[in-house]
Amino acid sequence: MGVTTADVFDRTRADLVERKGLGLDGGMQFTYRNPERSTDPGRILPGARALVVGAWSYRHEEPSSGEVRFLPTRPTGHVARYARQDHYASLRGALAVIAEALGGHGFRARVVCDDNGLVDRAAAHRAGLGFFGKNSLLLIPGFGSWSVLGSVVTDAPLRPTAPAVPSAHGRGCGSCSRCLTACPTGALVAPGVLDARRCLAWLVQAPGSFPEPYRQALGDRIYGCDECQQVCPINRVADRRVPPPPPSPDSRSRVDLIEILESSDGELMAAHGRWYIAGRDPRYLRRNALVALGNVGDGTDPATVRTLRRWLSVDDGMIVEHARWAARRLGRDDLVGTDG
Repeated sequence: MGVTTADVFDRTRADLVERKGLGLDGGMQFTYRNPERSTDPGRILPGARALVVGAWSYRHEEPSSGEVRFLPTRPTGHVARYARQDHYASLRGALAVIAEALGGHGFRARVVCDDNGLVDRAAAHRAGLGFFGKNSLLLIPGFGSWSVLGSVVTDAPLRPTAPAVPSAHGRGCGSCSRCLTACPTGALVAPGVLDARRCLAWLVQAPGSFPEPYRQALGDRIYGCDECQQVCPINRVADRRVPPPPPSPDSRSRVDLIEILESSDGELMAAHGRWYIAGRDPRYLRRNALVALGNVGDGTDPATVRTLRRWLSVDDGMIVEHARWAARRLGRDDLVGTDG
């Protein structure tokens, strides 16, 4: 946790405007939607004077293969670490305690967490929590980048806890560039600069068709991508110094792809509705599952074939497009037909 001023984030605003102008936002809304608003805490709370910024770690051991023993032969999709349980709910609850305490002293306070209203990484950096890595994420000394971020915006005259760490992207990374080369699609086009049009973590959330040039690169991912964090030496050092705790019982690192493709809209939203899903439309979960199935499925498996036949025959051009791609990828051109 750290405290900083509620001044406008001028440098971050300029970066957002520039990158949006270059198309690097890839249609992402979040803080790109209205940079003038998301970089000005005063838009959230008029008269704001300070930000109390919190980082909540989601660093946990990777589950053993025993987690999916109930799916011995079924294709599964990988879920990024931050999305395996609702870590934002935990952070939001902790920040609410701070907001309530400030309110008890007569100050106004508002929690902003997983919200497009504030540039959370810039706030955490200015509060002295860490530095920007070459992977564009905030790296917290001793903890790494496995954290979700949020703030309490308040009119309380709080003293900043620490000066900001130097802001040059990747300065604390030294000569290391493992994240740049490890990105499956080359989305990190420069230290600290992400092209969202190539980022798998964004593409699984974006509306429309999944770009065909990046479908094979998606591999078995169904939601999120951890590659640039997995290879980061700072994260590995943190694991050696303080071994990560075991995952909680409700944490799921993998999901059954066939189950997703056989579930109704209501069942999908009940199981995965806390994920960001474009337009709250479960079709996009099926789209992602079909791409992943095409990468890791078995074209001779009856359940896989049955599922492909089902989605090849629906009256939904986007879904059929991805079902055709998956069928061909699995060597089942016969399912597609000559007119596919």
